[in-house]
Amino acid sequence: MLNNNNGKKSYVGMNKDKFFKNISEHAKDYILMLEDQIDHLNDIGLALSSEKEMPKLLEMILEEAKRITNCDGRTLYIMTDNKRLKFEIVRTDSLKFHMGGTSGKEIPFYPIKLYNDDGKPNKSMIAAYAGLTGETINIPDAYKAKGFDFSGTKMFDKKTGYKSKSFLTVPLTNHLDETIGVIQLLNAKDPVSGQIIAFSEQHQRLVESLCSQAAVAITNNQLIEQLEDLFESFIKLLATAIDKKSPYTGGHCSRVPIITMMLAEAVEKVDYGPYKEFKMNDEERNALKIAAWLHDCGKVVTPTHVVDKATKLETIFDRIEVINTRFEVLKRDAKIEYLEQLSSQKNQVNKEKIKFDYNQKIKKLNDDQEFVNNCNFGGEFMAKDLQDRVIKISKYPYFEMGEKKPFLSEHEVKNLNIPKGTLLPEERQIINDHVLHTLEMLSKLPYPKHLKNVPEYAGGHHEKMDGTGYPNGLTHSEMSTQAKIMVIADVYEALTAADRPYNAEGKKLSLVMKIMSFMRNDYHFDPDLFDIFVNEGVFEDYAKKYVNPKQIDEVEKKNLVM
Repeated sequence: MLNNNNGKKSYVGMNKDKFFKNISEHAKDYILMLEDQIDHLNDIGLALSSEKEMPKLLEMILEEAKRITNCDGRTLYIMTDNKRLKFEIVRTDSLKFHMGGTSGKEIPFYPIKLYNDDGKPNKSMIAAYAGLTGETINIPDAYKAKGFDFSGTKMFDKKTGYKSKSFLTVPLTNHLDETIGVIQLLNAKDPVSGQIIAFSEQHQRLVESLCSQAAVAITNNQLIEQLEDLFESFIKLLATAIDKKSPYTGGHCSRVPIITMMLAEAVEKVDYGPYKEFKMNDEERNALKIAAWLHDCGKVVTPTHVVDKATKLETIFDRIEVINTRFEVLKRDAKIEYLEQLSSQKNQVNKEKIKFDYNQKIKKLNDDQEFVNNCNFGGEFMAKDLQDRVIKISKYPYFEMGEKKPFLSEHEVKNLNIPKGTLLPEERQIINDHVLHTLEMLSKLPYPKHLKNVPEYAGGHHEKMDGTGYPNGLTHSEMSTQAKIMVIADVYEALTAADRPYNAEGKKLSLVMKIMSFMRNDYHFDPDLFDIFVNEGVFEDYAKKYVNPKQIDEVEKKNLVM
């Protein structure tokens, strides 16, 4: 035995065996019991700190409280933002009563108000009192207690035949000395006789210790959830901003995650093929969803006039109107020449020929104008003879401010002769570079361990299985399953969207799937993943909810897969 600084005796530092020789057997049992309780509290503290799912965490807290006190009933409340105690778990063993938590059963009880409608503190209910004051309330017998309203408890007892007697109500207080919840235990039982007894001081101290640990665990859990919610909200905000940037791609960033997760879920369920063993945990699914939301974040630096280039001649405005004005000038000049020739001729035959030649010239100009306007819209393919016709039109004599100029500039010819779509190669490269920007932006973020693959998932949606994609030319074996899923999701959304400049009314579903089938056969997609996309009806399920009904027609699945 040692003396401490206060002159009092202490057992600290004494050999345990030597210490036990000097005390009674009864005391030995008591000390061993305390050691066991402390060990349990340490174990539960470690368990609480590692549990990430809130329902399981709360259940763990309550069940440890039951173990400590051998109580029959227990309720856990969580404080809401509007100062109410919300029922999270209610359990009574003798009544086989279990709601909330992991039970899957909703609790029908209204939250307990900490303040009455008149604004005064609700100190008549013990749970509210504990929440308001941060004090523990230990009541041996509710039927004899004064100062608290147990009318609701008595009504419950009368209805069920239950006998609510001893109560232990302990607040959960966080590091800011704020009450974040309340634990209420009911009817402690003697472990030998099974009789209802009062909660002892020892029970109270141990439960208070448990609640202290529980408050830390719950607070940490809530902080993590809040940070994750903030992170997800920020991601969606960024995606929405990108979608709002362009009226033609609006909704793409929000729709791709839907398709991605639908396909991922289908892949996890299949029991055939090379992906039958593929499974993801919740963290991996979350990483994939985040990657899908962020897959086009690099577009934030892509010039709008390139993203929105609905026609070949569009920059800040559609220059086709300038060319149409030039055609009108040519037609005006032709009419002036016609009228001058007509007025100088007296021979009727000559007049008729002049009129015929003029009408033919106007017809040719109108045809050329219509042709140039049609070329401006772009398409899947532009033949060589059509490109040659554009070049021929460009050489029409044209004067502007008395100066002879090409009817079509070299740059205008180059744009009008774009063989596919509306983008020049250099403009296409600017669009393609958004993936590089995405990778660069995402790679700079300090991810937690479970999100470290987000850049790889997001940055791979334009790769192809044969290595001809971009930005890194990855092959099938070099890509994760998640990235391959996103390739399919990105293409499917782009083809079914009815808000693209090249797809104003939206393609029919049968045509979309035919195009994607060709891409599958060209090894643009992972063939096995695409087959799951088709066979499990993912494309149909998405179309029913998110694609314009006018686009939906019958699709022959058997013609799409091998």
